[in-house]
Amino acid sequence: MQYLELLAPARNADIGIAAVDCGADAVYIAGPAFGARKDAGNPVSEIGRLCRYAHKFGARVFVTFNILLRDEELELCHSQMLECQQAGADAFIIRDLRICGWKDITLPLHASTQCSIRTVQRALLFQDAGCSRVVLERELPPQTIAQICSSLSCEVECFVHGALCVCYSGQCLMSEALTGRSADRGECIQACRNLYDLVSESGRTYARNKALLSLKDLNLLAHLEELASMGVCSFKIEGRLKNISYVRNVVREYSLKLDSLVARHPERYRRASFGRVVKGFEPSLDKTFNRSYTPLFFGEGKESWANTDAAKSMGESLGKVRSVKKLPSGATEIRLADSSMHLANGDGFAFIKGSSIIGFRGDVCEGGRIRCSGADGLLPGMLLFRNFNAAFEKSLSREQCQRFINVKVSLSCSNGEIIARALSEDGREAFAGLSGLEPALDAERAVAMYKSQLEKSSEHYTFSLEEISGQALHCSASALNSLRRSFAEALDALDVRGLPLQNLPRTGEVLHPADTGRRPGELMRSSYCIRKQLGMCLKDGAPAERLYLVNNRRRFPLSFDCAACEMAVMEQSL
Repeated sequence: MQYLELLAPARNADIGIAAVDCGADAVYIAGPAFGARKDAGNPVSEIGRLCRYAHKFGARVFVTFNILLRDEELELCHSQMLECQQAGADAFIIRDLRICGWKDITLPLHASTQCSIRTVQRALLFQDAGCSRVVLERELPPQTIAQICSSLSCEVECFVHGALCVCYSGQCLMSEALTGRSADRGECIQACRNLYDLVSESGRTYARNKALLSLKDLNLLAHLEELASMGVCSFKIEGRLKNISYVRNVVREYSLKLDSLVARHPERYRRASFGRVVKGFEPSLDKTFNRSYTPLFFGEGKESWANTDAAKSMGESLGKVRSVKKLPSGATEIRLADSSMHLANGDGFAFIKGSSIIGFRGDVCEGGRIRCSGADGLLPGMLLFRNFNAAFEKSLSREQCQRFINVKVSLSCSNGEIIARALSEDGREAFAGLSGLEPALDAERAVAMYKSQLEKSSEHYTFSLEEISGQALHCSASALNSLRRSFAEALDALDVRGLPLQNLPRTGEVLHPADTGRRPGELMRSSYCIRKQLGMCLKDGAPAERLYLVNNRRRFPLSFDCAACEMAVMEQSL
């Protein structure tokens, strides 16, 4: 049996709890310090609160300590990891291999995507050091993922959704080169989202003020089964700086997809945690933050990986603008070519004008008509996007998901006594009873009463009455409700029998940080190629002239390794 884990980001405990409610099997969250997102730290007390909630469903909590540590930070990092371990964390996501030498850190260690694992050899380096899971580089073709999975004995985790670094993870020096803020320290300025000119050695300008390094967001929703068949066990959603509505929406969409996969292949797959999600909203990935989507190497090879016009979320395309009219009140009235659009007051809109993205809020929206006080520069024929869907956002907060553990109940009725047994889906067992009861005058009605009162939700459990043996006894609705609550309390007192994580033995040897894999003179290296993006591939006969990215008078030479189909941004030239 292969266990499939949906791993969700949590900027804080409340977002982590929302992710669990929407179907996440695990969440990852930063501790007080030493995470690759410096602005997403959390006190240990909040990590403990998240662990207590997640563990009710057998869901796990992974805490990130995934930056390169300075020697003087080792002691503090060590003590924080011990505190998180005591608070109930299930694993640590790390980058610095010296952590593998700390014998009192007994939880599984997962090698972060910042370790830049994109070959079998590099994956084995971290497995041999004692990492029980490796998190793969995001820009990998399916055949490489399959090869790594088949070559390892540890678990393999793969990103399936969210923002993409254009550079191979853990190898970017662009932020540090521009501002002194190091991505290795969780301080990345996202230089890949900046606007650049592309110029040649001779001075020709091929692109001006374009987000030439800004990739679209990853979306592998349609490829989960393919990844599972390769041996990937954990499907990771990026976004530890994202808000709660984003996490709810994306987690729910991917959880439903994994449920569908398990339902089609119950003999092969099951989810890595317990419980089922009921109620809630209808998820839609197009209605939440995205820079448009790409499947990277899982596509047909013709799709563009980058959106050079917009490094921000544009949202849903609403089509072209038919007319823009200034009203006597000073407001602007916009009419779309498609008048059947379902718009709502408060929707947010955006359009591209030159190298700028201009956004505005719709005050009154009806059909394909928008009345607003902004939208300066919008002209007929332009494309308009909705980047904030007010009705959808309301549904996310109003129609929240609820998660329940299934419990089977059996009743044994005899000698004026009901002995009830409850068995949860994770294997916990609880007993409760009622005594001093009289035989029911109407057995059929009594059984109906049992079902109506016992088959209700209580706390985070749903009960189903599976079996009744013996003579039905008369029992009041309040007594049966009390019996159901007793089950819930008794089950809560027992630890959920969560599925064990792999935990490979470690030698205890103190290891130095692994080689980052960076090459001299490079600020970043990527599978993404600007030449290919702009139709200037050297393999297609384009001129082999030197190209530069220019930003604020800084010139960065580009290097192209056509044999490996990789591009590198080099250190600034004068």
